Amino acid sequence: MTVPVRRLWVAVLCGYLAFGAALQALPTYVPERFGGGALASGTAVGIAFLATACGRPFAGWLADAGWSRPVVIAGGVLAAVGGLGQLLAPDLPVLLVARLVMGAGEAALFSAALPWVLSGSRTSQRGKLAGWFGLSMWGGLAAGPVLAGAVGRVVWWVVVGLCVASVLLVLSTRRDPGRMRPLGKIRIVVSLPGAIIGLAAYCYGTVVALLVLRLRDAHLGGDGFALSVFAGAFLLLRFAGSPLVDRYGGRVVAVVTVAVEVVALVVIARAATSTLALVGTAFAGFGMALIYPACVSMTLDRTRGLPPGVSMGVMTSFWDLGVMAAGPLGGLIAERAGYPAAFLVAAGTGFACVVVLLRMPRRAVSPR
Repeated sequence: MTVPVRRLWVAVLCGYLAFGAALQALPTYVPERFGGGALASGTAVGIAFLATACGRPFAGWLADAGWSRPVVIAGGVLAAVGGLGQLLAPDLPVLLVARLVMGAGEAALFSAALPWVLSGSRTSQRGKLAGWFGLSMWGGLAAGPVLAGAVGRVVWWVVVGLCVASVLLVLSTRRDPGRMRPLGKIRIVVSLPGAIIGLAAYCYGTVVALLVLRLRDAHLGGDGFALSVFAGAFLLLRFAGSPLVDRYGGRVVAVVTVAVEVVALVVIARAATSTLALVGTAFAGFGMALIYPACVSMTLDRTRGLPPGVSMGVMTSFWDLGVMAAGPLGGLIAERAGYPAAFLVAAGTGFACVVVLLRMPRRAVSPR
């Protein structure tokens, strides 16, 4: 049966546009509505990633059993409920619960849709397809904050509307994406790809959390559009470079791109001018662009013969955990030793990622 790839792509994009818009709105929404400070705002932002990290493996597990469509629909519904909860929350604890619900919904939305899409592809094209389909998630996260700024005070209604649109798109697909199978045991053999993407995610999280503050602290300028430069470079190379994963292999692509990320982070840490900082920012975007499809390729190679849902969910959860860790740890380092030190620590994390990649066996052994 033909998989509705384009419709699923748009459905995931809508969900992650909503997620990205919420990330942009929360730092001002929490203080204005609930009187919370930086800790409350940071907790509200980060707690959704905890739910996402926990939910991905289970969404993939259900997708492996042929339940992709109902899980994706449930993900869109949960995201909509979470968005509405954030709009109507009477206090901060209710807002945090709503953030957890939305995070769980986003986990189900992507992590059940990806194995559905991969089930209709040839093994030789999975890296390219995973990179292209992943643009729905990363594009939404990148464009969501821009959308939030454009719509202003109605942002939460837009968040809810996007999630509802996601549900309607999936409801318009055929009812049975595949043969339902009994739920089997969760089998996880993705420790190395998980460690790799988790270390890379710390680099990404440091850029997202601290780049603007680094530029402001050093009075370098460009802080108003630096993240747009990062997102633009990221999306450009992800779109154009995903076929490289199938051509050269995930390990080779990951080594090269993470090495670029390490250099870029050092440039950002040491930059004395706005131009140099923005060049480093663009290369940081290039360095992160292909790590996800590369890790998808490595994970599928190591789990050859097994359904992809659980392995993809677990591997992607390491990304969420890495991003979660980068905010508070990077912020603590910046407070104690300065922003350049925080970026140098992130560069060290990227270097550790390269070391793991170089020590990784060239040929994975298929699980028995």
